Amino acid sequence: MSLTAFENARPEVAIVLGSGLGEVAESLGIEAELSYAEVPGLTASTVPGHAGRFVLTQVKNRPVVVAQGRRHLYEGLSAYEVTAGIRFLHSLGVKELILTNAAGAINAGFGVGDLMLITDHLNLLGTSPLLGGPNFHDMSAVYDPAWREAFLQAATQLDLTLHQGVYAATLGPQYETPAEIRMMRTLGADAVGMSTVPEVIQARALGMRVAGISMLTNWAAGLKDQTLHHAEVVSVGQSAGANLTRLLKSVL
Repeated sequence: MSLTAFENARPEVAIVLGSGLGEVAESLGIEAELSYAEVPGLTASTVPGHAGRFVLTQVKNRPVVVAQGRRHLYEGLSAYEVTAGIRFLHSLGVKELILTNAAGAINAGFGVGDLMLITDHLNLLGTSPLLGGPNFHDMSAVYDPAWREAFLQAATQLDLTLHQGVYAATLGPQYETPAEIRMMRTLGADAVGMSTVPEVIQARALGMRVAGISMLTNWAAGLKDQTLHHAEVVSVGQSAGANLTRLLKSVL
């Protein structure tokens, strides 16, 4: 579909959906769609559970762009390539960005299927989308405090469990070892995943307001007697996506 519909809508808010959360877009209603392959510099994800398209929707008469899926460093891309979608959203006029992901729970007080509001992150990826020059940007308040408070209030009103915690990003595509999880827990991580942080860095460098939410789809390695599978991540994300939709609608 033509890019014109997205440009004419002049959206100021965008949502990026992680693994297994693609149906959130359908629940919001779709007015127009645009394949990632139709956007210069952006290609479709190779990961199951990532549809690879932008959809235009309305939330309380407010235009919102939803990105169904994302690219990852482990697909063989650079951090700059991974964040092409964020720069595209910024070019449309997006000023506020909600990033979601599927993550493994490290904090023993959390539970599989719960939501975690990201308060801060650990960049364990060894890279940044800002490489190539002295692109110094303050990262002391990456996840907007006022927006975080709005999400917490909405969760209370909806009687939803919404934890708060630190998200650790690793390169992947292999899952973490129990020793690595023990290290991350010592460093203060509450959940772990393989995405989001490059997008957050790029968005903040562009002056966008950011919120982050993790869907806790499994226990991190070594915390339970289990074998980790991506299919489980997608399955839990799909079943628990309804709570995320309710939360997003309330805040927006």
